[in-house]
Amino acid sequence: MALYALSDLHLSFTDDKPMGIFGPIWENHDQKIHEHWMAKIKDTDTVLLGGDLSWSMTQEEAYRELDYIASLPGRKIAIKGNHDYWWTSITTLNRRYDNFDFIQNNFFLWERTAICGTRGWVSEGSDKFTKEDEKIYRREGLRLENSLKAARGAGYQDIIAMIHYPPTNERGEDSVFTTLLEAYGVRKVIYGHLHGNALKNVFQGMRNGVEYLMTSGDFLHFDPLLIEESSL
Repeated sequence: MALYALSDLHLSFTDDKPMGIFGPIWENHDQKIHEHWMAKIKDTDTVLLGGDLSWSMTQEEAYRELDYIASLPGRKIAIKGNHDYWWTSITTLNRRYDNFDFIQNNFFLWERTAICGTRGWVSEGSDKFTKEDEKIYRREGLRLENSLKAARGAGYQDIIAMIHYPPTNERGEDSVFTTLLEAYGVRKVIYGHLHGNALKNVFQGMRNGVEYLMTSGDFLHFDPLLIEESSL
């Protein structure tokens, strides 16, 4: 009953999306995901999926990729990525699957640990941050807080969080996300989003009592990362 994580699957079974622009590692990456997953993940395990699951534009189209992910061993808990345009009604998604849970303003449990999260956004102070980003950035902060509040309100003290975007800007400065993660005593955070040359900006390790782990598919060579073993 182990806990794993993998972000940025970028599956596309209907179109050939150009992930190759981020390097040859993306060649046949769907096969690499399948091989590593099948070799490692058991039905009793749980995999945290940190966004950008499918290139599909609508929920109906995305079922091809989502049904495939659901068919793989283990339970899955997912957040939205910036390319998950198909992500609309999580009520419908959560009803469709018995081993696939979708987080938005809510949380799910792995043993005694609450799994919280949100997509996140480009952080304030980033070189890429614009006036148009401000509203989305603040809204994503509220969604993260709603998820964390839900877990705390239900009495859970041990929290692992997922965020798709890096939780800080390029200079590692505080953000609405890091502030909330620290305030709620989150123990570990997984994130993704970065690919190719952007992987030079990866931060891993402890920051103000929170451990951060990078789980983008190409960073992990599409091999799910063991987060921790069951304590039960």
